[in-house]
Amino acid sequence: MPTVDKDNSAILPEKEYQPPAPKPGYDVCKRIADLVLSILALVLLSPVFLIVAIAIKCEDGGKVFYTSTRLTKGGKEFKMFKFRSMYPDADKRLDELMKYNEVKGPAFKMKDDPRITKVGKFIRKTSIDELPQLLNIIAGQMTIIGPRPPLPREVAQYTPYQMHRLDVKTGLSCYHECQGRSDDTDFDAWVESDLKYIRERSIWTDIKVIFWTVRVVITGKGAM
Repeated sequence: MPTVDKDNSAILPEKEYQPPAPKPGYDVCKRIADLVLSILALVLLSPVFLIVAIAIKCEDGGKVFYTSTRLTKGGKEFKMFKFRSMYPDADKRLDELMKYNEVKGPAFKMKDDPRITKVGKFIRKTSIDELPQLLNIIAGQMTIIGPRPPLPREVAQYTPYQMHRLDVKTGLSCYHECQGRSDDTDFDAWVESDLKYIRERSIWTDIKVIFWTVRVVITGKGAM
């Protein structure tokens, strides 16, 4: 299927994509690992949850958690949880900030986003804001390792090729998060890294990505 380039100046042929074969055994093992590791992480990190919740509440009195409609495997919608890192009116201000978008494609990232709170800057830098997604993983809506869950308005702009990001369950971390993270503003490169993961996914691959993620969080390179 042909697509129009970003400048609407030429018709580009849609890339071909061969979906990988199903891996039922891997999927079962992955689900068990998701449950065990997520429950264990929630128990061990409960003091962190408490401290962050108090900090967010003390800063502006707003809600501790932020929920956002995201898409997972097959385009299924779910409510994704995060610690709130932005001011309460953040979603309403998005349109006015789109002109500052640094991503080349249907996603939004902006350096020094004015909607981020003081506490938000810290929990984003350390990726603590993502921890509530452990609840989404336990509920079966996400997985620990998989393409990051996109917003419906972003997916509405996807080409058929980019839609293959949703061939598997979306996750807490992925190749893109470990290899450049917020430093990478090329959405096409982001898609290619996700499709590379989908082709290579295995228990060993997931273990490697988990360790890479921990290393990136500790070093503070970029922000998830």
